[in-house]
Amino acid sequence: MTFSRVGVVGCGLMGSGIAEVCARAGADVVVVEASEDAKVAGATRIEKSLDRGVRSGKLPEGESEAAFGRLTFASEMEALADRELVVEAVIEDEDAKVDVFATLDRVVTSDEAVLASNTSSIPVMKLAMATQRPTSVIGIHFFNPVPVMQLVELVTSLLTSDETSDRATEFVSGVLGKRVILSQDRAGFIVNALLIPYLLSAVRMMESGFASAEDIDAGMMLGCNHPMGPLALTDLIGLDTTMAVAESLYEEFKEQLYAPPPLLSRMCEAGLLGRKTGRGFYDYSR
Repeated sequence: MTFSRVGVVGCGLMGSGIAEVCARAGADVVVVEASEDAKVAGATRIEKSLDRGVRSGKLPEGESEAAFGRLTFASEMEALADRELVVEAVIEDEDAKVDVFATLDRVVTSDEAVLASNTSSIPVMKLAMATQRPTSVIGIHFFNPVPVMQLVELVTSLLTSDETSDRATEFVSGVLGKRVILSQDRAGFIVNALLIPYLLSAVRMMESGFASAEDIDAGMMLGCNHPMGPLALTDLIGLDTTMAVAESLYEEFKEQLYAPPPLLSRMCEAGLLGRKTGRGFYDYSR
């Protein structure tokens, strides 16, 4: 039993990407975004992404138009009442996500609906307990950019039912065509538990004056055959997102390798968040 009616909460980079791939796969998608500006920006982002698909020859023009036609943008959570699957994709903040799940539990009417989080680090159990249906809550962690990246982490809590897990796996793998990997419900899951300490080590190396950002990134790209250096990757992910994931990991494990370096904290406070603000470890303003 797959999902034909999908809801997405949040229309930022991740939310718009999730909405796009679901619409392209044939689902009727409702996207909820409280801010009118964010809603317009999200719709524009999806249109541009679909246009790129057409120009590259990967997406027929008629299919692009049909996919966008399956999207509805709303401002109220009540618009998600009839959804069979709802994916939360708001800011990586535990309190904000808990509030979303408490609201979804109230407004989504079907007891068979699956409530999912795109969280990259927050334990799913914490979100599930904000609802009266923890067996129907699961983590479905996509990667940015969603239409391009093939990996999805599926995270089940101690209370997630086998049926919820099976339905989510079938949709993500069979309908969206993504590669699913299964993770236990620990902060950071598989990818970020390995990735974040690596990124933080690069920040500490630069912070100490040991090497420049360019040389650190060149070392990992040319010496280890990585497609992107760790500091450029941090800029792509967003320094604020990296910081949030690091804090979640440190809170869970209390290990020093997960502690955010002071430089990362100061840059977040200064609004130097990477590509999305035009400046992070590198300057993107040009």
